[in-house]
Amino acid sequence: MLVHMIYTSRSSHVLGPADIKDIFAVSQRNNSRAGTTGALCLHNGIFVQLLEGDRPAVNVLYHRLLKDSRHRDAAILDLREIPYRRFGTWSMGLVASLESNGQLFLKYSASADFDPYSMTAVTLHSFFDEVLQNVRWLE
Repeated sequence: MLVHMIYTSRSSHVLGPADIKDIFAVSQRNNSRAGTTGALCLHNGIFVQLLEGDRPAVNVLYHRLLKDSRHRDAAILDLREIPYRRFGTWSMGLVASLESNGQLFLKYSASADFDPYSMTAVTLHSFFDEVLQNVRWLE
């Protein structure tokens, strides 16, 4: 059964470019091995990720994240069955907090700060729909 999960977490410490590059590389490798796809967003120390794949594989990846000391305050924001993958060609896309995509984060935020913890599932889906439609943000 295919599912997608959207979760969020906070970085446990300030991340530099090398840290982000490492997280992205490990995510791509692990997701490729597990047959999962999706997109990872990072803005002001907050991660929000959409994972797609077989339910046991998605669960394994999420539980691995819970043990990762770089993350704290992890929360599942949405989990549902899906008929097909939307991010099927991306083992992991990355949207980082850059000036060129700052408007994307602000567009879906209820305040000046991007806060996926307070976003509804509908808003999160709209956010990831726009990520998918505007690949130029993946840098």
